Amino acid sequence: MRGSKRFFFEKKNQKTLAGAVADWPADAPRGKKSFFALLLLPAVAFAEPPHDFTLRQVLSAPFPADLTPAPRGGRVAWVFNDQGARNIWVAGNGPTHAVTAYTGDDGEDAGDIAWAASGDQLFYTRGGNLEGGPPTNPMSLVGGAPPQAVWTVNLSGGAPREVGPGHAPAASPKGGHVAYLSGGQVWMAAVNGGAPSQAVHDRGEDSALTWSPDGTKLAFVSTRTDHSLVGVYDLASQRLVWMQPGLDQDQAPEWSPDGKHLAFVRVPAGVQVDFLADRQNTPWSIWVADPASGQGRRVWVADPGPGSVFHNVLNGRALVWAPGDRLVFPWERTGWVHLYAVPLAGGAPQELTGGGDYEVFDIAPSADGARIAYSANAGDVDHWHLWDVATSGGAPRQLTGGAGNEDYPVIASDGAVMALHGDARNPLRPVLVKQGAMADLAPGTILADFPAARLVQPQPVVFSAPDGLRVHGQLFLPPAERSRPGPAVLFFHGGPYRQMLLGWHPMGAYSFMYGLNQYLANEGYVVLSVNYRGGIGYGLDFREPPEFGAGGASEFKDILGGANYLRGRADVDPKRIGIWGGSYGGLMTALGLSRASDLLAAGVDYAGVHDWRAMMPELAGPNMPPGAPQRAFDSSAMATIDRWRSPVLIVHADDDRDVAFDQSVELAQALRRRGVEVEQLVLPDEIHVMLRERSWLAFFAAADDFFARHLMPATPSAGGLPATQR
Repeated sequence: MRGSKRFFFEKKNQKTLAGAVADWPADAPRGKKSFFALLLLPAVAFAEPPHDFTLRQVLSAPFPADLTPAPRGGRVAWVFNDQGARNIWVAGNGPTHAVTAYTGDDGEDAGDIAWAASGDQLFYTRGGNLEGGPPTNPMSLVGGAPPQAVWTVNLSGGAPREVGPGHAPAASPKGGHVAYLSGGQVWMAAVNGGAPSQAVHDRGEDSALTWSPDGTKLAFVSTRTDHSLVGVYDLASQRLVWMQPGLDQDQAPEWSPDGKHLAFVRVPAGVQVDFLADRQNTPWSIWVADPASGQGRRVWVADPGPGSVFHNVLNGRALVWAPGDRLVFPWERTGWVHLYAVPLAGGAPQELTGGGDYEVFDIAPSADGARIAYSANAGDVDHWHLWDVATSGGAPRQLTGGAGNEDYPVIASDGAVMALHGDARNPLRPVLVKQGAMADLAPGTILADFPAARLVQPQPVVFSAPDGLRVHGQLFLPPAERSRPGPAVLFFHGGPYRQMLLGWHPMGAYSFMYGLNQYLANEGYVVLSVNYRGGIGYGLDFREPPEFGAGGASEFKDILGGANYLRGRADVDPKRIGIWGGSYGGLMTALGLSRASDLLAAGVDYAGVHDWRAMMPELAGPNMPPGAPQRAFDSSAMATIDRWRSPVLIVHADDDRDVAFDQSVELAQALRRRGVEVEQLVLPDEIHVMLRERSWLAFFAAADDFFARHLMPATPSAGGLPATQR
């Protein structure tokens, strides 16, 4: 992943709006949440359409993640998040079943699945935040945050066993040991039990544990303040060797099949700054080193120009070692992410994925590296489908197609391809891909009252921003035809390196947000989900546009384009257009309201960045362009706060480790001073990618109610608290 700060859209018990929202039944129909409606908000009589389903129903499908193939036996495991309870499931070589039995919406994350060499034992992480950081306590437990730990479970039966505090387990391919991370350091434990011990005492923050094929050595990445190194730990000698250490950012170690070489990616230090357009810079390169001596050499370096800045596939698999001593890697030489192969001896790279104006998103090699399955939007920019290609070359073969989306492919030990699949009405679920067809691996896991038949089919739309850029989006139309113009809502995803699709999204947060967009459409809103500049799926020039982010906020033009598109529709009342989004989408919401309150009547801002200068103190560093901090502030919503007139609901989790909570505090204070209507929902002890279903439902119910009061036809009546107390 390019850079370190990526938003995924990318807590104390106060009896304020936060407490009240958390207390109501999430499936209560809107207008009947008595505590919330009668005590905290102005009473209104809504002219609302009939409700076909509840928020809880549309979010009730278990969300699958972390699809991981076993080293033998043709099995695959994944995590099902079923309304907040996360469990490990296994399919293949027998009935599909859960191998853990955790219950309740407890805020305990689970993932990092790793198979033991035997193929009948799993390791996984439970608890905490899988993306790092201190312990999390979204339940506000009085005893403090539950520990994060590595666990193991045998497929033959029995209760899970705790291995030790930590995360990211990696089991030896020859059995015997499992390595994992704890406190940013490498720890080791016996597969079958025993006390764990710290294997490496490193002054860096360690990650990317990767075993040699014979299980005698462990490679990892040590991230220091301004550079990172690839190290190799020898279990027998307990010796640590650094691979051709340098001044740069070394990452993504990959062992050769014979274990005699270790390849890695080297990204030049200091050339990549988050949230600023970076189309070309000092080229990145691929290196190969001797694990015994650490001596290495450069195998390949990117050409200057397009593709000189490293941009990885989404699942982070930067290198694949293929037969014939060839290395496969992603590259944007043409301005689009494709896969290439280069011989270990060096030479010109060979393009594997056929070229063309489309992007490769996630990749999965076979065990022998002879083929790669991948997801791409080839031939259909609004959907992701699966392909595979031989790493020796030849034409790619399309595996799936149609009106659905497929992502996160894996190739099982028996050669079968499995992935996640969904469409506009049916959420993501794990499937077996065979001869162009897809079979559910866990049929019957979606509840009978899931409202699939009542969801709408979003339509692809393309509109122009004021500068002429063509912007793609998905349009959700209410199921009932309107007799007169009605309300509409703009939605902006986070990231910003994301692409929303014509269907349920393969990432959890965006799957939930897709569900809310469906719910809003069912209530009578026209919803336009905008894939604004800075996102993926449309090539390098679109992802790295001039004056993007903290360098000029050129993405604001896409807000204007979307608002003007809605204003031009006969079924939209131009005075009742709202805007919402989370993380970078929250930034877009605030940017829109602070610069275009005449076009946008109300907004819901979840965890938005409102002051780039405070968010990015590194812009004042010696290598930054003159005036970068001031330009960053001028690109922020705070710079145009005096033009903000429309009411806003600010939502934030107060243990957010991605977007500082004070970004929302600063915004609320500034708006109150100017008399702008501000409502708030604070989620005590939650984190950026909220861990509890209850938190998502509270957020969405508050947003639904807020939009209903500000965008739907209503007859105000007396009562309620002043806006500043909501």
